[in-house]
Amino acid sequence: MLDPEGSVEHQPASSFPKVLLIPLAMLLAIAALLLLAFSATRQKEPDFYTFKVVNIRGKLVSLEKYRGSVSLVVNVASECGYTDSHYKALQQLQRDLGPYHFNVLAFPCNQFGQQEPDTNKEIENFARKTYGASFPMFSKITVSGAGAIPAFKYLIDSTGEEPTWNFWKYLVDPNGKVVKAWDSTVSVEEIRPHITELVRKIILKKKDEL
Repeated sequence: MLDPEGSVEHQPASSFPKVLLIPLAMLLAIAALLLLAFSATRQKEPDFYTFKVVNIRGKLVSLEKYRGSVSLVVNVASECGYTDSHYKALQQLQRDLGPYHFNVLAFPCNQFGQQEPDTNKEIENFARKTYGASFPMFSKITVSGAGAIPAFKYLIDSTGEEPTWNFWKYLVDPNGKVVKAWDSTVSVEEIRPHITELVRKIILKKKDEL
């Protein structure tokens, strides 16, 4: 159609951006969903407390129950040269600091020197009767190499420290992150200050929240 000047009549250009509004809104919605999915994935990154293990009585349990407290994870053995000193010190630690803010988590292992040969029931009876062990104990496992349970693989991957003997000790914070690892030659008393400092922080935080 010609206007009075003889030129072609143009349609208003204002309708052109409106065509883009719907696709643009869809792109923004997709981007928002992707961002949420990415955030959810990050939040679900594993930590020590996300794993499930079998306790000394054969029941599958979630380590989630220990979230919010400090844990000292130890691969124990009943016939090792370190047995007596470690069990006594671990039980004293449990008595002094546990169970509300701290727990020793004991995992029997027969991998080193075949020094944990007995059944789970016999291992538990030995620990409870000989040392009065009141800390949580779990089923006999493999802690290093290809057969290591996922929870221990996480400890190893987090620290770069893999057990080479009985009574390796991994300190786990209230959020399930591994703080540090110590080998068999390091006594429980030597690492006590690291544990008490983490426990102190939990207590102070709870007081601040009151």
